[in-house]
Amino acid sequence: MTRPAHPFPPASRRNMLLLVQLRWMAVVGQLLTIWIAADLLEVRLPLRQLVAVPVLLALVNLATWRLGRDREGYSHRELLAALMLDVGALAWQLWFSGGTTNPFAFLFLLQIVIGAILLPPGWSWIVAALSAAAYTALSFTYRPLELPAPYAAAPMPLFLFGSLSCFLLIAALLVFFVIRIDSNRRHSDAALAALRQQAAEEHHIVRMGLLASGAAHELGTPLATMSVLLGDWRHHPALARNAALMAEVDEMTTELQRCKTIVTGILQSAGEARGERPEVTTLRQFVETIAAEWGPRSGGTLRFDDRIGTDDAAIVSDPALRQVIGNVIDNALEASPGAVTLSATVIGDQAVIAVRDRGPGFAPDMLEAFGRPYSSTKGRAGGGLGLFLVVNVVRKLGGKVEVGNCADGGALVTIALPLPALAYARRVPA
Repeated sequence: MTRPAHPFPPASRRNMLLLVQLRWMAVVGQLLTIWIAADLLEVRLPLRQLVAVPVLLALVNLATWRLGRDREGYSHRELLAALMLDVGALAWQLWFSGGTTNPFAFLFLLQIVIGAILLPPGWSWIVAALSAAAYTALSFTYRPLELPAPYAAAPMPLFLFGSLSCFLLIAALLVFFVIRIDSNRRHSDAALAALRQQAAEEHHIVRMGLLASGAAHELGTPLATMSVLLGDWRHHPALARNAALMAEVDEMTTELQRCKTIVTGILQSAGEARGERPEVTTLRQFVETIAAEWGPRSGGTLRFDDRIGTDDAAIVSDPALRQVIGNVIDNALEASPGAVTLSATVIGDQAVIAVRDRGPGFAPDMLEAFGRPYSSTKGRAGGGLGLFLVVNVVRKLGGKVEVGNCADGGALVTIALPLPALAYARRVPA
């Protein structure tokens, strides 16, 4: 059976950490209450039995922190077990300190509220039933408190003081807990919205890939026909005697070959070409190859600024990455045909590739809509897909894309990629 992609409830890890925080508060509060009752009020308490509970809860917290550092989340069953532990610990404390005559018995309500917020309805009823059962049992069987002389004859003032303290404690914990739970919920909603947006964008990319693949197939036949016709023209006696026409035929043949190369690249990117091994190169060679490819096409206006220095690393050349960097260069040349700079450097474990132009820069609305499909200032239908593909391809490699305008004019597109995602690791024989 395939394991589900998201086996844990949303925000379950943060909710468990919140329970751990509340348990630390319970540990401190219980120890403080025991000290006040035993030393200041001089109530005779079974200290060993009562102190054992906060010690146990502290050990559980430490174990939860130690074992859960690398966990992605917790199941409803584990959250229920944590709440049942807290209910059981409270029941134990109350049994040795007066049962339901102890005003802190109303802390069971806090556990019920927490269970109703964190767990599904069926599971939260288990916490409510367990708390109700414990409260009912403590109403009939408990160890009475041995109050000192001032309170033994008139215990009501002490009970009222305890009730007030319990009310304030529950109010403060509920506000704290609900605020944190709402923060976790909003964080989960934002993460879910981001995942949905990413899924929609990836679905859009798949559709574009299918469209590009189909177009490449459709273009294959007319390109083959044109290649045959150009071959026939090349050997035609009338054209062979006209040098100008033969030069134009040669130029058409060159451009036709370029179209075939583009179509082949589309099919390879769509996964329809097999058997080619990934190309192992270095970061400097990878960027130099892109600069060499776009240099003639830019009329010599593209300049490569090599800032890699001694931090060059072996990588696996990614055709998709090379293509999207080409898209950025193409956009820059269109906006600033006079001067475009391609630079590369290594910062920490990040390979940073930047393209800067001297054009008018990005409009404010373009910066806000950056990375969305069909967001373009070129004013033509279907525009804006280049940067959309750049963002998604780089995100697939674990990197990020940033755009902005330079203070002295022009636009800057920066692509940061983690080197481990591109690095080539040579296996050493054992």
